[in-house]
Amino acid sequence: MTAPRLADVVAREIEQRMLEGGLKPGDRLPSERELSAQLGVSRASLREAIQKLIARGLLESRQGGGFANPWEEILRDHPAVHDDMLEFRHMLEGRAAECAARRATVADRERVWQSLAQLEEAFAGIDLDAQVDTDLAFHQAIAEASHNVIVGHLTASLLRLLRDNLRRNLSELMQVPAAKEQLLDQHRAVWRAIEQGNAEQAREVAADHIGFVRQNLSRMLRSDARHKP
Repeated sequence: MTAPRLADVVAREIEQRMLEGGLKPGDRLPSERELSAQLGVSRASLREAIQKLIARGLLESRQGGGFANPWEEILRDHPAVHDDMLEFRHMLEGRAAECAARRATVADRERVWQSLAQLEEAFAGIDLDAQVDTDLAFHQAIAEASHNVIVGHLTASLLRLLRDNLRRNLSELMQVPAAKEQLLDQHRAVWRAIEQGNAEQAREVAADHIGFVRQNLSRMLRSDARHKP
């Protein structure tokens, strides 16, 4: 077996820092001298590794150094991270819906209702981007109705960061017979629980919604893997 090139090892190490949150989208990389010292490699190897990451779209070349949103590439290359993301949404959005059912004001419930109406309108059409945007807006309205600043911030950051991935997920889910109506029914169930102030029910149906997405996407990923040459 051929030993990996040093530049490949260095690129993998930088990518791992992205995965673990040590580097975030928009961050500037440390100086070349500092980063090469941290990684224990020559500047030449570091430069080659950085060029590899730029070519893959993980790093963005600009004054001061930095990197673009890496999640699209990472989610393609690391299936386990895809499931981790859905697992986190399962926990976060279940809790957000629970808190929203307990704390939502009249104005909050009106915003959630309006976002559901816009979602239903979008799902009645064929504009995938409109469907994605209204889906995200619905979940964000619930997060804000939770009246937990951290939940609202984390939800907004997560959904913004992963919009393109969510778009692809929704596109794939629409290949499942009756999935569109199932997704709508799940969103309606979350809304009803919030409207009625049923916190336990809100948590359960919100978590079930993400569970449905997770289960169907996992099945499709397994199917794709079996059909790859």
